[in-house]
Amino acid sequence: MSVLQVFVLLLAMSVAVNFGCVAAFITLRTGVGWARAVLTGGGATGATLVIFFSAVAAYNG
Repeated sequence: MSVLQVFVLLLAMSVAVNFGCVAAFITLRTGVGWARAVLTGGGATGATLVIFFSAVAAYNG
């Protein structure tokens, strides 16, 4: 992997984790418990990474 590819992967991970944290904090503010907020944040992080990796696969395919 080139240096640029590593930086793009790190940027994608950072964006995904930020989306997950925002989703978890918004879920917490609605009054549900911690467990549901963590699951929501994890789902948002996973969905963001799936979209990113699907775009990479479509571009390279």
